[in-house]
Amino acid sequence: MIAIYGADRQEEHLAQLGRFFESLAGSGLEICVHTQFADYLLSVGIAAGGFRRVDSLPDDTRLVVSLGGDGTFLRASSWAGRDIPVMGINTGHLGYLAAFSLDKPQEVEAALRGDFDVSRRMTVELECDALPAGFSPVALNEISILKGDTTSMVSISARLDGYYLADYLADGLLVATPTGSTAYNLSCGGPILEPIVESIILTPIAPHSLTLRPLVVGAASRIELEVTTRGESCHIGVDGRTFAVPSGARLLVRRGRYMVSVAQPRSANFAETLRRKLRWGARN
Repeated sequence: MIAIYGADRQEEHLAQLGRFFESLAGSGLEICVHTQFADYLLSVGIAAGGFRRVDSLPDDTRLVVSLGGDGTFLRASSWAGRDIPVMGINTGHLGYLAAFSLDKPQEVEAALRGDFDVSRRMTVELECDALPAGFSPVALNEISILKGDTTSMVSISARLDGYYLADYLADGLLVATPTGSTAYNLSCGGPILEPIVESIILTPIAPHSLTLRPLVVGAASRIELEVTTRGESCHIGVDGRTFAVPSGARLLVRRGRYMVSVAQPRSANFAETLRRKLRWGARN
């Protein structure tokens, strides 16, 4: 079974998506489509009615296909909720995680039949008493602690493996994975890590002190955080999915319970991805 998850608002790619689903219909592959995406496809005139519609991922799923950008890929990996290869077909902007393209249909078709490489990525996981019911606490990119609806900074007292580390007085703090090192973490001045280097990055967001800089710790680290704010609450983000916690909330972040297997073209490599997606080393 191949399960397809996608983003809506893909008007620029409707012709390509139409051809893609036409090819799937004649491929002989067993396909299911997330209900919300199937509704979107039908609303824009793409025939996806012949495919099984699902809300939960079937147990016999061997591949999840994400149609969209990196945000869609993160939601697709969360929907999978376990170590199943996730294949990103980029119809977004950067597409750092979504390595396949509808402009290369032969490469996409080969991958759907199992011809791809797998890069296994660690995740981080949040434990918190205020976690909403049904909310997935696992992040492929990062867990963020952000100030609430106030101009005041947030104070985050951090302990590493039971030992006091620091008090972060800042707009927030990121706890990022190597995969997430090129996302929000990079925008905040954090380091880029090769995705296979298993570790956790602590990156403050606009820190009040010059002595607080990004820190890389081991993948087995336990990071305990106590959050204090002058407002009523602050925001917690798990790969962009957010909820609020009150001042004084205690959080625990550690390695996630499962890995995410990122499906990549056979030709993909870290150096080439940096150059092509991030213009690494470009002179203009």
